[in-house]
Amino acid sequence: MAALPFGPLIGLALPMRHAMRGDDLAPVAAALLRRVRDHPDDAHGLLDGSMVLQLIGQADAALLLQERALALQTAYTLPAATPELVLMVILGPGELMWNTPVELLLEDAGVSLELQYLTAAQPWPETVPQHDVMLVAMAESDTNRPLLLRLAETMPDWPRPVINAPDRIAALSRDSVSALLAGADGIAMPPTWRLVREDMPTDGYPLIIRPIDSHAGRDLALLTHAGALPHYLAHVSAAEFYLSPFVDYRSADGLYRKYRIALIDGRPFISHLGISTHWMIHYLNAGMEQSAEKRAEEEARMDDFDTGFARRHEAAIAQIHQRAGLAYLTIDCAETADGRLLVFEIGTAMAVHALDNPQLFPYKQPAMHKLFAAFRRMLGRRALMRL
Repeated sequence: MAALPFGPLIGLALPMRHAMRGDDLAPVAAALLRRVRDHPDDAHGLLDGSMVLQLIGQADAALLLQERALALQTAYTLPAATPELVLMVILGPGELMWNTPVELLLEDAGVSLELQYLTAAQPWPETVPQHDVMLVAMAESDTNRPLLLRLAETMPDWPRPVINAPDRIAALSRDSVSALLAGADGIAMPPTWRLVREDMPTDGYPLIIRPIDSHAGRDLALLTHAGALPHYLAHVSAAEFYLSPFVDYRSADGLYRKYRIALIDGRPFISHLGISTHWMIHYLNAGMEQSAEKRAEEEARMDDFDTGFARRHEAAIAQIHQRAGLAYLTIDCAETADGRLLVFEIGTAMAVHALDNPQLFPYKQPAMHKLFAAFRRMLGRRALMRL
């Protein structure tokens, strides 16, 4: 039976904005669950429910709802109020961080989104809606890689311009990226190895360890000596892991600083700077809201980014752009004591947004709108390429 949407798709941007404000999304989740209970063919409700459940940490239930939604239909639309351009967005199933959060880059940008999910379980569409340009939003993961490589076979015949070739995205696993950037001038990125639990190293510590396809610090740990490994493995059930040497990137004041940078057609834009006493920095746990001093530093780095950070690392950033070969790319990075760009990760699905409290972070709005405008201009340029 064809899906009969109960109402328009809400999408990611609105519930994520409420989540960033600290609003309680549990009542929203409960209302969506009641809605799909009463209307089991409501694909929009199922997909929206999946997104909200992920935002409140109920990943298993979220993925079940997503599976039900995609069994009903794999194509969805988020129309712009005043559409100027139609962007086809190719997505994969799974967690939010397995796809570029395109909606967060295009709020109020006059861009209608045609969302097409591709899965191993559902037939791929023989035709797609009319669009001006297509973006492959499906990020690298073990689950997505076969889908990306299959999609790459269709790209030579795609009728409209394509942003981010799927085979290039598939090459962004952590171990592949460390090999890709090896020897690049001005870049420090330790080698990363993919190992099963039976082949763990006995030396080379301290090491960073994380399960394959883990994001947002889930089960990420610093092992200072080999004796810490058995305890870690006893508490993490994954079969395979990424390991890499730990680089102590503390600044002279003892604090760690991690930048998130977006590259748009090779030009860098700052998304945020997290400052913390702990080596594992995630912006939401770095204490930025509690420290006016940290916010003042982030504001200063946003103000002088083009003449400071971007200029210092111009050559390194150019090499990342050239070697990755992607029009839109995100980088989590820091600076080493000897002035190199320390790259933690490059990818296409890191969250880049303007959802922080504008009263507390007023300086972020101009920086993010500059980034969003560059992304929108890129879409417009690409849309004109085959006219």
